[in-house]
Amino acid sequence: MKLRFFGSSLVSSYWNGAATYYRGLLKALAAHGVDVTFYEPDAYQRQQHRDIDDPPWARVVVYPATEDGWRRALDEAAADADLLVKASGVGVFDQALEIAVPQAARPGTCTAWWDVDAPATLEAIEADPAHHLRAAVPRYDIVFTYGGGAPVVDAYTALGARACVPIYNAVDPDTHHPVAPREEWRCDLGFLGNRLPDREARVEEFFLGAAARLPQRHFLLGGAGWDDKPMPGNVRRLGHVGSGDHNAFFCSSRATLNINRASMARTGFSPPTRIFEAAGAGACLITDRWDGIAEFLEPGHEILLADDGAAVATLLDGLDDTRARMIGDAARARVLAAHTYAHRARQVLDRLGDGGRTCGVAA
Repeated sequence: MKLRFFGSSLVSSYWNGAATYYRGLLKALAAHGVDVTFYEPDAYQRQQHRDIDDPPWARVVVYPATEDGWRRALDEAAADADLLVKASGVGVFDQALEIAVPQAARPGTCTAWWDVDAPATLEAIEADPAHHLRAAVPRYDIVFTYGGGAPVVDAYTALGARACVPIYNAVDPDTHHPVAPREEWRCDLGFLGNRLPDREARVEEFFLGAAARLPQRHFLLGGAGWDDKPMPGNVRRLGHVGSGDHNAFFCSSRATLNINRASMARTGFSPPTRIFEAAGAGACLITDRWDGIAEFLEPGHEILLADDGAAVATLLDGLDDTRARMIGDAARARVLAAHTYAHRARQVLDRLGDGGRTCGVAA
């Protein structure tokens, strides 16, 4: 099967939280013999902040971030695609591409809309009766999402999607695994995430609020955009942390905090990539509470749940190295057994059926 995929970036995680999802899933599909070409625009300085070379399992086409650039890229992709994918959040000419992809497909080509931020997308559609995806979604053969569960499936079905299948985030054991901690990154609690509008207030509550309550503890913040944010004195900023340093980040703290963005928390069943990556590295995870977490990790045994910053502080204050290690080991065992990208790739292929040509029909 020839897969031609339009996404934000495969080779750069700079302001691009979907990078490891794309890498893990497409690498696993390539292991099944899928011929992968990934199309990404030259935008947002991502090419200047690459953190991997072009991988051996995919051809990467970087096209100019212009109208002529995306049109030429789509013409090339559509010429031989068995499965033609437009992912959400490419970042430039998204609306144009989302409308054009189903129109560009040759007879026999399967088209897929792949929503890597379904809660936010669906909120935008609900708020705008004239949103272009209301007309575009029914033209795709299938909708894949990387989260959302039944609420997202029901919402896309109501929009006229022919089929909607969540393909959740996961871990690639080759890239996310335990490593030696970095002494300069040692801390009691680490959080890794870029500064985004619907995340910032929750970071203030769950991370900065916990830090203010535990002035004797050490907190480490990784991610872009936090430079001018007022912080308690026991919080140290790292700035952007490339994907190659994620394992060391997770392994250098007693616990790692996950904070779902507001829209993801409201929808539930939306485990972010960071949960599986941190678990793959054997980190002890603390997460804000949201519906569906127990489908992925067992609360109290494989992950700890908090309702607010005070709860994070209480959990952290009662956590010693032995218990943190036990929780991290249990989470790692769980994700390796059930939540790798090899598992997710098999789900995609089973759903597509017959080389992708019956993707809207096969069970």
